[in-house]
Amino acid sequence: MDQQDTQQAAAAASSAFDPDAFLVVPARTFEDLRIGEVFRAPSRTLTDAHAAAFQTVSADNHPVHYDAEWARRHGHSAPVVHGLQVLAFTAPGATLFPHFIGEVFISFLELSCTFLAEVHSGDTLYPALTVSGLEPQGDNGVVVTAATIHNQRGELVLSGQHKYLLRRQ
Repeated sequence: MDQQDTQQAAAAASSAFDPDAFLVVPARTFEDLRIGEVFRAPSRTLTDAHAAAFQTVSADNHPVHYDAEWARRHGHSAPVVHGLQVLAFTAPGATLFPHFIGEVFISFLELSCTFLAEVHSGDTLYPALTVSGLEPQGDNGVVVTAATIHNQRGELVLSGQHKYLLRRQ
């Protein structure tokens, strides 16, 4: 293939390109989801830099998060990563879930969580969202997910729930 043929092929491919059809995963609907489906986020090892960045953004300057001596004097083995930072790892956008439901997503309705164990710099977190409920409501439906985060020792450090509102077919 010479340069002219290559340019013609590229032009033909470009004219056939449809940005709306450029999906990371095939789009699904509320009706396509199944209880028990799991949407995992990539594992992430937290560092002191992550904790410092979150402290800056959140303005949470409690010494339990940055003062090792203060933390030890108060019963902690090391400074504790901010709970809201840990919770943020359950964000649906950290998984492929929003790519699957992007065309029918209306809103993130609510979330709740329980912090079950401390997280420290150096811990690796494994977040997941598991579909635990599908509640049709007229033209819409609520997807309930169990939000979990385990650490590198297999300990459940966060357990919670998210609810999302989706359009139905």
